[in-house]
Amino acid sequence: MIIKKMMTLLPLLAVIAGKSVYALPATQGCSRGTCTACHNLTVMEATKLLSNLGATIKEVKESPISGLWELTLDRNGERASAYMDYGKKYVLGGPLFSAVTKQRVNSMLEVTTGHSSRIDINVLPTGHSIVMGNPMGKKKLFVFSDPDCPYCAKLHGELKQLAAMEPDLSIYVKMYPLKMHPHAYDKARVILGANTIGMLDRAFAGQTLPQPGPGDPAGPVDDTIKLADAMGIDSTPTFVLPSGRIISGSKSAAEIRSLLTR
Repeated sequence: MIIKKMMTLLPLLAVIAGKSVYALPATQGCSRGTCTACHNLTVMEATKLLSNLGATIKEVKESPISGLWELTLDRNGERASAYMDYGKKYVLGGPLFSAVTKQRVNSMLEVTTGHSSRIDINVLPTGHSIVMGNPMGKKKLFVFSDPDCPYCAKLHGELKQLAAMEPDLSIYVKMYPLKMHPHAYDKARVILGANTIGMLDRAFAGQTLPQPGPGDPAGPVDDTIKLADAMGIDSTPTFVLPSGRIISGSKSAAEIRSLLTR
């Protein structure tokens, strides 16, 4: 799954303000009746309420969830979705999923995670990684991935396409098993122990992997978990771009390619 803690929304507003829940001044709500009949929110009003976020409100519309508006925010050309309750007291950020289809139903997000929006990519260890693309490439892309994450599985094919599109790109796939996937940790050990794209292919294809043995130590996986925690990464897939920007969420090869220079 793309979210490590299903009870907590991934902090979309980290892109905008470094916060996942933003409290607003209290306003009156309705005690009965249909909310959409007596509540409204304009772009101008939303902009005023969220004036200190440093973002432009581009659109306000009803969200798929009753009682919330969906806001489209823009900051320096970056778009993100957020949600405001009809009482105009709170703003929530994060990807929105259907419990039926398990697919994201809101607009595509670009989420910055962690304590800083950029890091020095040259300090990231390239070891304990499955390397895709050109091992000697001048450009580096790091991807924190969980072998049981369906979004990571979808991304895997996109990364192969990206490698073909960018011959000077080294892609370092870091195994970051989430606690919500009980078998992912052992799979991560086996994948790193084999150190082959083929084993990663098998995992993302849903094939059964061998149980970890003496040649599949836990240390490399533990090191990546510690690294991700130190960087504030808590979801998969998460990218560290050549510029040092950290973003989360599965994307197409073309979308990732467009981000390589940003």
